[in-house]
Amino acid sequence: MLCFPNAKINLGLNITERRPDGFHNIETVFYPIPLSDILEIIVNENHSGPKSELIVTGKDIPGGKERNLCTKAYELQNKDFDLPPVKIYLHKIIPMGAGLGGGSSDGAYTLTLLNKQFELGLSTIQLAEYAAQLGSDCAFFIENKPAFGTEKGNVLKKLLVNLAGNYLVLVKPSVFVGTAEAYAGVQPTKPEISVNQLISLPLKQWKNQIINDFEKSIFKKHSEIKSIKDSLYEQGAVYASMTGSGSAVFGIFEQEVNLKSQFQGMFYWGGML
Repeated sequence: MLCFPNAKINLGLNITERRPDGFHNIETVFYPIPLSDILEIIVNENHSGPKSELIVTGKDIPGGKERNLCTKAYELQNKDFDLPPVKIYLHKIIPMGAGLGGGSSDGAYTLTLLNKQFELGLSTIQLAEYAAQLGSDCAFFIENKPAFGTEKGNVLKKLLVNLAGNYLVLVKPSVFVGTAEAYAGVQPTKPEISVNQLISLPLKQWKNQIINDFEKSIFKKHSEIKSIKDSLYEQGAVYASMTGSGSAVFGIFEQEVNLKSQFQGMFYWGGML
């Protein structure tokens, strides 16, 4: 059985407070985008050893296969359902360490695919509970619809945000921004107006209203990321922002554009929303 785990972008991201458990509470809008990996799961009739075998092509996975969320997703459900042995084929297209949620999407889609393939009968709520055990933003990819995320990003509220008809450009430089580095530069502050409200403004008003709190400190350390955002605005983007804690930057355009030649040596993707 084959599926296509898609990426997401963050439309605004505010770090509101540090939690007693060491994590941070956030406010953000998750929005699914068409850029996707390719995932297939088949029963392994001739297995010997671990019940799940992960075969990865495309981009490398930092930390190795044993840390991959597809494998962890299988292990979670296997504990409860004693699943058949499987081969998991994952072709990586979404860049890692970009703030696009590629790994989280792969894990969430694995849960959903196993549920369908082996007729486990799990509800959306139950799948989201499994996903929450994989990571903070994994649950978003279970329903995969625009949502307002709070707490660690795992508490979701559906939103009527529709960017269909606009053109999205994604650019990721070779720079890697670690999560610890990103949070170290942020002073948690609750915004006067929540992004949950600002998102209802016309797209053309987002530029000076909807912000990503990570940008201020990360742009100081990695000026090339800021340069990408500035360039996207210069080329006519209605709204541009870093997504998540970076290092990918997206621009939303009212018409299709091809800017690949301007970002040589970087990951580039463009597509209609």
